[in-house]
Amino acid sequence: MAGQKDLDPSSSPRALLGAELRHAREKAGLSQEELGQRLFVSGSFIGQLEAGTRRMLPEYARMLDVELGTGDFFTRNCGAAAKSRYPEHFAEAAEAEARATAIRAYAPMLIPGLLQTPAYARAVNRAHDPTAPEETIDEWVDGRIARTRLLDHPTKPLLWAVLDEAALRRETGGRAVMAEVLRHIAELSRRGRVIAQVLPFSAGAHTAMEGPLKLMDFADAPPLVYFEGVGTGRLEDDPATVTQLRLAFELLAASALSPEKSLALIETLAQDYAHEELP
Repeated sequence: MAGQKDLDPSSSPRALLGAELRHAREKAGLSQEELGQRLFVSGSFIGQLEAGTRRMLPEYARMLDVELGTGDFFTRNCGAAAKSRYPEHFAEAAEAEARATAIRAYAPMLIPGLLQTPAYARAVNRAHDPTAPEETIDEWVDGRIARTRLLDHPTKPLLWAVLDEAALRRETGGRAVMAEVLRHIAELSRRGRVIAQVLPFSAGAHTAMEGPLKLMDFADAPPLVYFEGVGTGRLEDDPATVTQLRLAFELLAASALSPEKSLALIETLAQDYAHEELP
C-alpha cells in the first residue's frame, strides 16, 4: 500500500480513506478492537474511521502507518480527507451529521442549525463575531444553510428536535426574521419532515440545563453524541456516555409539549412576531 497514489480529493476522500483503512486492517489480520488498542482508542472509533463518520487526524494517521506497515500512505492522505468548509471545532460533527440516519437534538438558546433560515443564520453568525468581514459571514451562512439540504430528502435522516421556549422567544435578527424561521419549522413539521417539540418554561428544571446536545445514529457505525460550547465542540462515542445522553433526550422529550401542541405554539408565536404583538 505504501506505493499507492494519493487519494483523489474530488471523490469522497474520507470514504476512500476509510475503505483503505479497512483493507489494511483486515490484511494485517486485526479486528477493529485490536487495532484500537494499539492506538489507545476504542474499536468503535476505528469503525467510525472506516465508515467515514470520523475524520482521520494526523496523529492517528502516523500511528496507523506504523501499526499497519503502510509507509506514509495515511499520513499523506489524511489532509485531503480533513478539508472542510466548517469551523475546526464543528467540522467533524457536520460531516458525521451528513451521514446520520437519525439525529436527535436539544437546543436551549437558539434554533438548531438544520432548522435555520438564511436570515436567522446570518443574525446568529453576526452576533457570534460582530467584527467579521461580510464575506466571512456569507461563507458561514452558506455553510450552515448547506447543512439544511439534508432535509430535502422526503424521509431521511430522521430529525427530532426539542426546542427550548427561550430559543423561540429570543428575538434574533428582528421580528420578521423570527416569524420566518418559526413558519419554516412549522412547515417542516406539518409535512412530517421533522419531529419538533417545545420544552416550555413551565417544565422547570430538566436534564440538559448545562447545554445543547445532539445524538446521531448511523447505518454502518456506532452512535455518536456531540457536545458544544462557545467556539468549541467534541464528538463522543463512549457507549456509557451515549446511553446516558440518550436517556437525557428522552426525558426532555417527555417533559416537552406534544408535537401537536408544540406546532400550535410555534405558529402562534410566528403570527405574534409577524403582527408585532408578543404576549
